[in-house]
Amino acid sequence: MSSTENIAIKFEKVNFSDEGLHILKNITGSFPEGKITTLVGPSGAGKSTLFKLCNGLKSPDSGDIYVLNQHIKNYNPIELRRTVGIALQSATMIKGNVYDNLNLPLDLQNQELSEDRGKELLKLVGLPEDYLYRNTKDLSGGQRQKLSIARTLVNQPEILLLDEITSSLDRVSQEDIEKLIKRINETYRTTIIWITHNLKQALDVGQYTWVMMEGQVIETGPSDILNHPQNEDVQRFVKGEAE
Repeated sequence: MSSTENIAIKFEKVNFSDEGLHILKNITGSFPEGKITTLVGPSGAGKSTLFKLCNGLKSPDSGDIYVLNQHIKNYNPIELRRTVGIALQSATMIKGNVYDNLNLPLDLQNQELSEDRGKELLKLVGLPEDYLYRNTKDLSGGQRQKLSIARTLVNQPEILLLDEITSSLDRVSQEDIEKLIKRINETYRTTIIWITHNLKQALDVGQYTWVMMEGQVIETGPSDILNHPQNEDVQRFVKGEAE
């Protein structure tokens, strides 16, 4: 990352263990502000755990995490999760209609989403405005994922974490979501950090990439590093994923 770029999230010697397992090992590195960073690596590398540290769902055993140049301990949990939103592969919906799901983040704060804002969010993610009161059980997988992203955007996060959000979708739906995320990044300058097992996606969408293996950051740089990794373990990983 260029020294002239601002930093969205920075890790300094971060360690995390769970039930005696050392999951994250001395993580040091940063995600550039306003960019799309893809996070790749084999299953069990610690990527999803890293995300949970970014928005306060878990706390490190040691080390420091800074979010937008402020130590993560200085945020209260509600403020942190407004600043750092997260969308997951499962796109879990509550029972009810699209509006009920969009309204959920505000309902938890004893506020209410306006109908106009709800339609605006649907338009942003490429869903028809007249879906606002459609039952979520009638949505396709791709439509539910778009709704999940729209719901995450209700709080207008400055940083958006995406955890394998297209892995269960067909290719057309994947491409729709990729275009959507690029549009969100370009329109709002939202910092995007995206965990993906799809190396083509990591290259196509990412501007910057982290490669993690066995709880460590092995290689970082412009996403093109995946075409010519320097580390031998990363070379084997990339070759194995491509075959």
